[in-house]
Amino acid sequence: MPEEKEKFETCAIPRVSFRSEDYMAIWLGLLLLVVGMLIFFPNPPADLDSKISKYVSIIEKEKERAPFKTVAAYEAEDALAKLRARDVEPGKTISSYLVTTSKWKDNPIEAIYLSEEEAKQRAEKVKEKREAAEAKKKEAKQKAIEAEAKAAEANFTDSALNEAAKKAIEEWRAVKVPSLPKAYNHIPKYIVLLIGFLIIIGISVAIMGRNILDFAKGFPIIFILALIAYAIGNQEDMRTLGFSYVLWAIIIGLIIANTVGTPKWLMPAALTEFYIKTGLVLLGAEILFGKILLIGIPGIFVTWVVTPIVLIITYIFGQKVLKMDSKELNITISSDMSVSGVSAAIATACACGAKKEELTLAVGLSMAFTSIMIFAMPAFIKIIGMPSWWDGMGIVVAGAWIGGVIDNTGSVVAAGEMLGPLGMYTAATIKMIQNIMIGVIAFGVAAYWALKIIPQRTGVAGQVDLSLGAALREIWARFPRFILGFITASIIFSLIFQFKGMQWGAAMVEEGVLKGWADGIRGWLFGLAFVSIGLSTNFKELAKYFKGGKPFTLYVVGQTINIILTVSMAILMFIIIFPNITKRIMGM
Repeated sequence: MPEEKEKFETCAIPRVSFRSEDYMAIWLGLLLLVVGMLIFFPNPPADLDSKISKYVSIIEKEKERAPFKTVAAYEAEDALAKLRARDVEPGKTISSYLVTTSKWKDNPIEAIYLSEEEAKQRAEKVKEKREAAEAKKKEAKQKAIEAEAKAAEANFTDSALNEAAKKAIEEWRAVKVPSLPKAYNHIPKYIVLLIGFLIIIGISVAIMGRNILDFAKGFPIIFILALIAYAIGNQEDMRTLGFSYVLWAIIIGLIIANTVGTPKWLMPAALTEFYIKTGLVLLGAEILFGKILLIGIPGIFVTWVVTPIVLIITYIFGQKVLKMDSKELNITISSDMSVSGVSAAIATACACGAKKEELTLAVGLSMAFTSIMIFAMPAFIKIIGMPSWWDGMGIVVAGAWIGGVIDNTGSVVAAGEMLGPLGMYTAATIKMIQNIMIGVIAFGVAAYWALKIIPQRTGVAGQVDLSLGAALREIWARFPRFILGFITASIIFSLIFQFKGMQWGAAMVEEGVLKGWADGIRGWLFGLAFVSIGLSTNFKELAKYFKGGKPFTLYVVGQTINIILTVSMAILMFIIIFPNITKRIMGM
């Protein structure tokens, strides 16, 4: 059976050295995080500690004073949010060079360039609306202050006055003031960014023993293709539909590969796995253990219990019912759908040795369904009135449902935001808790393939050393090393938050190292990776996996199970077993 032999050889794991791709992804990812800390940590916003102390004190006092969030509390929160390390030099300048493209509607040039004259013209058009919005917001704030004062005169014991104040404050917060357009020219920044990536990735390529000149020939083209993908993804209609740069990067690569064909000289720069693995190490810095505690035990049950159940059921369904030929494709789609979309699919594909075509198919299914669910789930939740169920606690259940079902973090935040701040917060936190399963699932898949699948495929299981030591060595040989970098980054940044405090971490880590540095680099790495996947994928190879519609059926059935189990567990945990925790979440 030549096909089976091909699959087994593809899964074979060579001896791993510290100069291997996995380890280089760890070294580069962690090095980039260290560089980010060296850039931002020595340059905090002025009087950061005293301002944090002042604003936190106001928020705490207001919580004790009133049964609702007061005007002063909101203003203190706004002030805390403005304490951002990425707004301070030199971090401000450096982070600005990680720009992708700007939003645009009709003229694609506006994705990278907007002249001073055009910016002024647009500013004039917006000026009147902005002034009207500012006046409206000022008036709404005054009404909120007056309503709050009346409630305070009654010592906040009059429920009618409290509700009136709360409503007035919400109306004030609902008024949005449009920002003024500013001129920009991203082209010089792209040149610097291209050179920077060429140097740091080129050095990594050389250390891995590959030809740096071959890499340098093709990398500028892949960078430009990723830039085009970003531009298309930032077109307003595309953003509305949820078609992000990830999907367009794959499509652009696929078009080239399946029309004119991918030039051989371009392939040494198509380092799909290295780009992705390095990006995932950077992602580990965002998954902080402290955030898990804000949702607590209910969130862990919604993710850590439901996720493996769905994955296992979906895998068994694919093998026993659909009888899928490729176990690697089966488990990659199951992981993509049940854990966290693209990142989980990548980790699982690496763990089981799936082909690039199989990973592409899994990611494509994920993106297609995500673009629908990002709108369908919030709309359905609103239609059935879930946010108001259980005395308003339904909003937490709805957020948890979205966080546990929709495949990637960005889409989860967007869908959750349609439900309001609390829905968005709950959805995003649930997704971050679920993301921790990436490492667990990758290890589990690696172990299962090492102990079960490979011995079956050799046909000589009786001659295979299945002792505990041999099994552990095989698992370790197959374990994707970049997961260790992911975990290391998570632990380091969790400890920083633990010792420096959440507010300091928000200002210096989230609004500095992460949003000002790591997130931008990770986004570009993923853009490069998915262009590379497209360039390496042939439709003829991909078509056979759609034979009989099995991948599509697997995803639909698995996601249906996921939807039902996730909402059931969310209701059980947040409403029936831990309602007090839910109320505490609502009071945050």
